Amino acid sequence: MLSCYDVAQYFLAKADEDAGDLMSNLKLQKLVYYAQGFALALLDTPLFPQCIEAWIHGPVVPALYHEYKSYGTDAIPSPRELDFSKYDQETRDLLDEVYAVYGQFAAWKLRNMTHQEPPWCMTPAGQEITHDALRAYFKTQVDV
Repeated sequence: MLSCYDVAQYFLAKADEDAGDLMSNLKLQKLVYYAQGFALALLDTPLFPQCIEAWIHGPVVPALYHEYKSYGTDAIPSPRELDFSKYDQETRDLLDEVYAVYGQFAAWKLRNMTHQEPPWCMTPAGQEITHDALRAYFKTQVDV
């Protein structure tokens, strides 16, 4: 199993800074949330073990937030090197699809989208968004 850091590093590696594709902590949090949700819906297994909580600005992986909070609202740089062999093809396909669909949106657009979704709306502030809540919602978002 990957960690939330592995998923984040994959998305950071995908970001094209030359094309103006900047990855803030807020945006990264939402992409990791979508990746976990779709993994649970499509693969019936979590991508990573770390919990996602309902925070004021949407779903957040606390461990990941603290890893990158020193960047504030600035862009987080892409990793210098990334060992892509740790990602199997099924996982890469899923992460690439999540990035293709959601990576195009600005951080605040993603934040506002998550505020309309049951996993965040139905979870009390500061509480963990359960895998069951993610799976149930994201299954409604895919054609399986």
